[in-house]
Amino acid sequence: MVNIDDQKIKANVFHLDQEFKWLENVLETRIGTHLGRETRYGDIFDIPIPSLNSQPSVYSNFIEYYKMTIPERMSLLLALAPHVYPQLLDVFLVENSSSDRIFTEFGGLKGQMHGGFLPTGETLLFILAGNDLNARLYYQRLFDRDHFFRRHNILKLDEAPLTEPPMSGQLILSKEIVDLLTSGSVRKPQFSRNFPAHLITTKLTWDDLVLNTQTEDELQELLAWVKYSQQLMNELGMSRKLCPGYRCLFHGPPGTGKTLTATLIGKLIDKDVYRIDLSTIVSKYIGETEKNLEKVFDQAENFDCILFFDEADALYGKRTNISDAHDRYANQEVAYLLQRIEYYSGLVILATNFKSNIDEAFIRRLQALVHFPLPDENDRYRLWLNAFPENIRLDKEIDMKVIAEEYKLSGGSIMNIMRFVLLLTLKRQSDVIQYDELMNGIRREFQKVGKTM
Repeated sequence: MVNIDDQKIKANVFHLDQEFKWLENVLETRIGTHLGRETRYGDIFDIPIPSLNSQPSVYSNFIEYYKMTIPERMSLLLALAPHVYPQLLDVFLVENSSSDRIFTEFGGLKGQMHGGFLPTGETLLFILAGNDLNARLYYQRLFDRDHFFRRHNILKLDEAPLTEPPMSGQLILSKEIVDLLTSGSVRKPQFSRNFPAHLITTKLTWDDLVLNTQTEDELQELLAWVKYSQQLMNELGMSRKLCPGYRCLFHGPPGTGKTLTATLIGKLIDKDVYRIDLSTIVSKYIGETEKNLEKVFDQAENFDCILFFDEADALYGKRTNISDAHDRYANQEVAYLLQRIEYYSGLVILATNFKSNIDEAFIRRLQALVHFPLPDENDRYRLWLNAFPENIRLDKEIDMKVIAEEYKLSGGSIMNIMRFVLLLTLKRQSDVIQYDELMNGIRREFQKVGKTM
């Protein structure tokens, strides 16, 4: 037997073992009474419920936090069973002697790789309601969009084909909840088809960020929300009147600090920042973009992370005049995206090089707009000074004040130039940056955007 030292896992194992024994009794009772067999209990709701008060665990805290009813607790366990105790559901594989196939009322699916029984909405309704039509219709509310299962991305029904009953969809427990209820903690999401987002980090600090006074002032409202949002929504009771979360647009030329600022905000409040890979979200196929975006928001809700949409006009661009069905659908798609982002409970930062490309209806729903202009002469001078390593010297011909005054460059361009000249300096086995090499680096940056010095 494996000796588990992790106390979180030990506590969860103790409670899960009790819970699945309870579910086993529930399944035996429901199936037994349905098939006319003699059972220990007359009804599933007569079975004693395991106590979770004996010791604290992540699982017991989770049940208590949501004040789960017995049907909600059964739903959670049924969806968790294939991940933890798949053989428990083998009782549903019994064949109906009159049809030589499993009972239709049991629902269930067979996975592509999973060899056991995968419960569906039908399975849950059978367990909770049996043949009671009134109860069956009542328990369908567990899948309503405003139920905390769905709102908090805990449990949902997979979408069934259009021509099939909705309850034939598989019960889906989010990966984060599976992690939490089994290991006691949640692993950070990795980039995948279902979560097309990259975690972005930085070793820089706010002292390394060079912004003009206007940009700093515009950031203050966002930072105030970061600091006081809980008091605003809960203590002042504004959660009844305001949409959750905060939406902000960073706009300005490339290399002016939009991504770095978003990353530093995450660092300031100790929250992960995920940059959305728009190329994997936007699809030419009708309905696919919404589905892809929904996956991102569903997972992000569980992590309370910051979502950063770079080049946001790819998703939130202006709606077009309707000339055909594709235009009409594209406009519906934008409308859907506007609504979905508005109900995300965390911080969403969108970035664009051109504010004029963003749909006006979307801009009206934002709480803040922060402009990141090209740095002025003084800011460029600070950026140059911050860019130089302490152990590197400048050729006596180089006057950084003159360089900062004459060449209008963004912070990103300045860092590109520094990378270029430092590599040349190292190649020469020197600690002195040469004037000609610096000018060559500046020339290369201007050429990238089709400009001359």
